[in-house]
Amino acid sequence: MDAIKKKMQAMKMEKDTAMDKADTCEGQAKDANMRADKVLEDVRDLQKKLAQVEADLEKNKRDLEQANKDLEEKEKALTNAESEVAALNRKVQMVEEDLERSEERSATATQKLTEASQAADESFRMCKVLENRAQQDEERMDQLTNQLKEARLLAEDADGKSDEVARKLAFVEDELEVSEDRVKS
Repeated sequence: MDAIKKKMQAMKMEKDTAMDKADTCEGQAKDANMRADKVLEDVRDLQKKLAQVEADLEKNKRDLEQANKDLEEKEKALTNAESEVAALNRKVQMVEEDLERSEERSATATQKLTEASQAADESFRMCKVLENRAQQDEERMDQLTNQLKEARLLAEDADGKSDEVARKLAFVEDELEVSEDRVKS
């Protein structure tokens, strides 16, 4: 009888230890969920890339709920406590591994956000440089257009003067021929 009581007490202590571990892991999982939610708010632009993290978060919640249900069942069925405690320990280990993976993904997402922010800043600076260049090019094109208009006006004026000079030259040549004819006669 004492052996059974001792065994029951030992099993109860193992169960309590497992419960404490489960509570600790549950608290850690809740903390991880809060950190993951904060990261999701910060990186809304990267939601497509973080879809896998959200799926893992939902899986962790389902695993945690299942672990809680299992834990309640384990308390009711004390005769199967040893095998059930081993199962809970395995599940706790899986939750801890999932937590580590979630933290790694969170760190990766934060790093990618930082890189994206830096790239956006650099793109903005390049955009300003290109806008300034475009404005300078437009000003230069306006100057060249004005110079072209002036050159056309000068060319038209020169064409007009050239035509007038050609008419005068023809007139003078005609007069020269008339004069030469007079001189010969």
